[in-house]
Amino acid sequence: MKREQAASATADLGAWVSELDVTSVPAAVLDRLSLVLLDVVGVTALGASLPEQRSLVDAWRAPAGPAPLIGGGRLVTTDAAAWLNAVALVSLELDEGHKYAKGHPAAHGFPAVLALAAELDSTGADTAAALLAAYEVAARFGRATTLRAGAHPHGSWGVPGTAAGCARLLGLPPGVAAAAIDTAAGMGIAGHFDSATQGNPVRNAWLGASATSGLAAARMAAAGMARTTGTAALSLGTLLGEFDAAELTVDLGTRWDITRGYFKRHASCSFTHPAADAVLELRSRPAFRAEGITHILVETHVLGAGLSDVDWSNRLSAMFSTPFVVATAALTGEIGPASPLDDPDVQALASRVRLVEAGDLTARLPAERAARVTIAFDDGTSLTHEVPNPIGDADHHPLTESDLVSMLENWLPARVVDRAAALGRDLPGLPHVGATLRELAGTEEKEPN
Repeated sequence: MKREQAASATADLGAWVSELDVTSVPAAVLDRLSLVLLDVVGVTALGASLPEQRSLVDAWRAPAGPAPLIGGGRLVTTDAAAWLNAVALVSLELDEGHKYAKGHPAAHGFPAVLALAAELDSTGADTAAALLAAYEVAARFGRATTLRAGAHPHGSWGVPGTAAGCARLLGLPPGVAAAAIDTAAGMGIAGHFDSATQGNPVRNAWLGASATSGLAAARMAAAGMARTTGTAALSLGTLLGEFDAAELTVDLGTRWDITRGYFKRHASCSFTHPAADAVLELRSRPAFRAEGITHILVETHVLGAGLSDVDWSNRLSAMFSTPFVVATAALTGEIGPASPLDDPDVQALASRVRLVEAGDLTARLPAERAARVTIAFDDGTSLTHEVPNPIGDADHHPLTESDLVSMLENWLPARVVDRAAALGRDLPGLPHVGATLRELAGTEEKEPN
């Protein structure tokens, strides 16, 4: 029965994806798509500037092709661009996310859709529709999936979103688009969350796998080699967790999940952001004295309570350490792409950060991802602040285009950011996108500061 329900819901999604037309999409949704695209392009370009990402591109030895390595100065094959751009996008933990989907819908789907759109020289309207399809389908699969304890969301429930976006670009009819989505649901990664906290870059590769797997699923469907059998009930349900197929079609066409996401202003796991925001607010108070801190108590929800490591070994593991993030915020005032990992003062303070789960904060999930921070000082005083959601959450403190541009310009040349913003604003009206997308590869590089 569960498999039949999944198959029926997937068929409905396929019909919706196939018929999605941006002329019928509310203006507010297209406005949000513009911001998400700005963020995706900017953050990908920033990730491409990392030395390890440049080494990865060199090692990949991808042949020349029609698709850009965003910020990477090269045009490569569609599959290589999809994989490498996806890895760059998530390498600094600055990619947009969605608390109700419990992960990152745009990071799963946008790299493959943009690469395929460059290859096909699609219209802007079709590309915008494909990006929306990718986001909405991925977010719905994220809502429908409850992963087993310890599973990381990268590369699992998001693959059907990638396939949906690519199916829309390829112009697949409803039943064939559904088959692409269903096939992608059987191509997920079973990755453990500890790979992130231990600093293993395989965690970034899961998004590359999502991009190329979603492309493959759409191509299989186009070739007539795909079926709709309710695969998600088995792969995302029986094997990886629990799956509620009804979530795939709730308010389909009227609820737009892209409008409910969050943008990130700290280069760290989203579960650390509320604590970082609380520390930065306390840091602005006259009574705050960095040199007088004796210890810091961070109360958080159950999802973030495990990020307590103080022995980070690289940037990835540091970005998943609440003690690192909180200590860095308290002593330097920011958690950026190049925040020092070996600052002895940060390391010393991090060892005095205590992270605990608070039942009252867990009870407020998923609508709130709250944190409460208490900083104690050597004179016996303390400061406490609680935040319901991080800055950047659409439900709490949404960021505007101006906010995103200002943030990205801290790390990238202004003309790179301007180009990304223009693409977001102009996309639906572009007659063709190939040349415009390929320009994204020719950006100047600037090391994160």
